[in-house]
Amino acid sequence: MTPAEKHAQILKSTAKRLGFDFCGIAKAEFLESEAPRLEEWLNRNYQGKMAYLANHFDKRLDPTKLVEGAKTVISLIYNYYPEKQLPHQLEDLKLAKYAYGADYHEVIRAKLTEFLEVLREEIGEINGRSFVDSAPVMERQWAQKAGLGWIGKNSLLLNRQMGSFFFLAELIIDLDAIPDTPLVKDYCGTCTACIDACPTDAIVQPEVIDASKCISYLTIELKEAIPNEFVGKMENWVFGCDICQDVCPWNRFSRPHHEPAFRPSDELANFSNKEWVEMTEETFKRVFAKSAVRRTKFAGIKRNVDFSSFKKPSS
Repeated sequence: MTPAEKHAQILKSTAKRLGFDFCGIAKAEFLESEAPRLEEWLNRNYQGKMAYLANHFDKRLDPTKLVEGAKTVISLIYNYYPEKQLPHQLEDLKLAKYAYGADYHEVIRAKLTEFLEVLREEIGEINGRSFVDSAPVMERQWAQKAGLGWIGKNSLLLNRQMGSFFFLAELIIDLDAIPDTPLVKDYCGTCTACIDACPTDAIVQPEVIDASKCISYLTIELKEAIPNEFVGKMENWVFGCDICQDVCPWNRFSRPHHEPAFRPSDELANFSNKEWVEMTEETFKRVFAKSAVRRTKFAGIKRNVDFSSFKKPSS
């Protein structure tokens, strides 16, 4: 066994031991085919008010600019699909499934820190950085390059064994490891379920999202007033949106996660419209103390609740 093969074996076994569902390996190199796509997307202003997405263009495409001497990009999948939806979510105000429990950034970041520590213990000094939705890394493209899935029409990574209800994380390291075979086949076929279901027409073409129309963007990233053109189109989402994932046929393979930190609190599990509408800042801080929902701050969540509370367009 060559050193690169042994390293790949260590990476896969460590990922499994830390609870990651899949681990894929890709060579750290410039994402040449993605450059024109990213440039066009930005030129069309599909990033909305997320000006930071136009920054660090080269770093988004070249991992060696994030980690000096980078040789390998490790892509990791971590399941967050809940055992059941929050009981009031079917008819009342809703938040995305990934936000039911603790903030995934903190949960997964701790695992990535441990991952690097294990590698240094077993292999030796390694220069590397970990990422979980926290830096200019094109995570879905790297995951596809590492053979973990393909990019669906909703622009999310789809995995044949578990759909799309998972987080992606990366380690970029200066260690040689045998890369996995990229997945080049598109298993979506002629299905357009996600495009047809999006109430704001955010999916402008397969794999291309106008983020400025996406409910997740409108309820999380947008810091100003939600434009009136979306009145009656939010379908009661107050933080994030799962519509394009809920209708995806591949998510019939989703299975409940095993991460205790992602389980909702009893108080959140009983949140109905009444609790959302009457929520005070004190309640917000208590219920969402460790949640990704904190990103909106109390004023943001109140804005979303007011906007999404069963409003219909005027006739």
